This record gives sequence, C-alpha cells and structure tokens, in this order.
Amino acid sequence: MTQFYKKCDRYLRFGEATLLKKTGIYPYFHQITGEQNPIVQMDGNKVIMLGSNNYLGMTSHPKVKEAAQKAIEEYGVGTTGSRLLNGTMEIHLELERRLANFFGTEDCLVFSTGMQANLGAISAMISEKDEYILSDQQNHASIIDGIKLARMDSDNKKIYKHNDMEDLEKCLKEVPKGKGLIITDGVFSMEGDIVKLDVLADLAEDNGAGIYVDDAHAVGVIGPHGRGTAAHFDLVDRVGITMGTFSKSFATIGGYIAGSKAVTNWLKHKARSFIFSASPPPANCATVMAVLDIIEKDESYRKNVLSVAGKVRDGLRDIGFNVGDSSTAIVPLMVGERRKTMKFFKELYDHKPLGIFSNPVVHPATAKGEELIRSSYIATMTEEIVGDALQIFEEVGRKMKII
Repeated sequence: MTQFYKKCDRYLRFGEATLLKKTGIYPYFHQITGEQNPIVQMDGNKVIMLGSNNYLGMTSHPKVKEAAQKAIEEYGVGTTGSRLLNGTMEIHLELERRLANFFGTEDCLVFSTGMQANLGAISAMISEKDEYILSDQQNHASIIDGIKLARMDSDNKKIYKHNDMEDLEKCLKEVPKGKGLIITDGVFSMEGDIVKLDVLADLAEDNGAGIYVDDAHAVGVIGPHGRGTAAHFDLVDRVGITMGTFSKSFATIGGYIAGSKAVTNWLKHKARSFIFSASPPPANCATVMAVLDIIEKDESYRKNVLSVAGKVRDGLRDIGFNVGDSSTAIVPLMVGERRKTMKFFKELYDHKPLGIFSNPVVHPATAKGEELIRSSYIATMTEEIVGDALQIFEEVGRKMKII
C-alpha cells in the first residue's frame, strides 16, 4: 500500500472523525428528509433547523420553485460547458444584468459556486509581485484559500485583528499607497457581526487601497431590500468588488462578483475557477431571479429574519448565554472548549420530543478556546418556534452547566 492510501487508512481507523463517532458526538452528515423548513426531519428525529443559511425561507417558496421548473423546461437541466466556451446561455446574461442593477454596480459575473468566486477572483486580482492583501483574521476559508492560490510572497500578506480598524491602519502603513487590497467579510459567518465598513472605507481611501467585500451572509439580510453591506452603510460607490453566493438568501447554489466592467472583464479571462468550470444550471439562475423579484418589492422577509434572530438573541442573553456581538441572522452561543461544544450540539440534537440542529464551530474554524455553537434563523419561523428553541437552549445549557 502506498503512503497516500496508508494515511487515508490510518485516518479511517484512528482519525478524529472516527473517534467522535465512537463516542457518539460526531456532528456531521445528518440526513434531512424533505424540504429545509424551520422544522425538519433529520435521521428520523423532529428538530428545529438552526443550522441552515436559508435566511429568507426561499427554498420552499412556491414562486421560486415554479421559476426553477420553468427554466428546466426551457433550457434543460445543465450547460455541459464553461462560460468561456459553450456554457453561456441567455439566462446567465439576464441574471448578471439583474444582479448588477440590484447591487448598483456597472457589471456582475456569475460563478458556479461562491467558493469558486472567491478562489478565482482573489487569485486573479493579485497578479504582480508588488501587490499586497490585507485580510481580516476571521475571514471565510474561501478567502484564505484564494489568497493561498495567489502564491504571493508572505511579506505581502497582512492579517489584521478581527474587525480591528486600528490594527488595519497599522498594517496599511506597511503597504505602499495604491498597492493594497483590503478583503473582509461583510457579515462574519461564525459570529454574525458586521464589518466596520465606514471606518474601513476611510482608511482605504487614505491609503489608496481597494476594497473587496465577501457579502455571502449579508445579502438578503442587511441593507435596503437586502442589498448587503455596502448598501447598509451607503457606501456602494466606495466598494470596488463585492462577492456573494446564491447558497444562502438566494436558496440555490452559485456565486458572483459585482463591480466595474473592467474588473469583470479581467476575471472573465483570468479567473481559473471561472474559465475551467461548467456554468451554473439554468434552474439555479431562474431561482435567483425569482428571489430578486420577491425581495425587490417586499422587505418583510428581511425584516422578519432580523426580528426572529433578535428575539432569540435577547432571550439567550436573558437566560445567561454569551452571544457575542451578533446583530444579524447569525447568533453564536459561546462555549469555549472543543469537546464540550460537540457535546452541547449532541444534547441539543437529541432533545425529545423536539430537538435543535445547530452548527458546532471548533478550531480551526475558530481560535482554540473560542469554540461555539452557531445558530442561524429563517424568516418564516413562528413565535412558537422561537419559544421552543429558547426553552431547549436553557434546559440543555443548565444541564451542561454552560449557563
């Protein structure tokens, strides 16, 4: 057996995943039966879904499903090629025009996934030896991997403390003017806090740096009609590149880069994850446009998800949980120890007659000793579901002496 297969065999027998399974606290790959609604069936159990990014509840909206079905009838189920070659259909171009109009940018470029959007865009934008990246310490893994793919010198990568504008300012002083690109999440995916974009934009302007915002968890949730972080701060004209995904509020899969025509043209011809991947299926594009049709006219979904999350967040604080600085649809419950976090997830999940499915977040997704349970909320959740969730959190939290 070669070394490559030996390491896989060792991990199968002795790796962390196997050990967690043996102790009964393995938290991954639970099977869902049916649609992702606020209450779902998982592994035969009835649970409140607090581990989804279906913020607006659009995965089961009748008009959204109808639009996807119509697109399949008109265009078929796939594209069988990259956008560069045979994978560009009329519906892709229509979606890009719709998104550019929605975000108030010159242009937009659609990728097959959000991960590919970050991998392709970041690695393509950094192409010269004298260019620098300044990245928030808690940016998403796709940003971290995109920076790695840029193959830049380690001295040209500046990682600043999370949402710490003083530390960013110090890092910018080490970067030649006009040579830096600041990359940040808009809403940070684990703890649900919002970047201090107003301060960041001033620092960027003072130092001639560009701004790249990953708005995966912001679009649909913050800003007028859910237009995201730049719109939330009224700074659309000062953010050069906005990245996002369709796998959260837009209820499907795919990604995009919104910005100037010059930026999208560069990425069309330089971003390898765009050039060498099959384009999104037509049904995905139709799904996004159907969601746009709804949220451009109706703000109730965005307001509802923030209201639901706010009620849970306030309730958790009253009970005694530490929920950090969240102000969005993501509410963290700070635990602070890896195994205890896994155990907390398991106790919540196994609660009867109704459990909670959440996301245990452990190192390296967060710093050691800062492990947490990530809960996220859906616009269609009722007062009854909110009450049930708070009751379960309190019962399990006291049982485990977390509160």
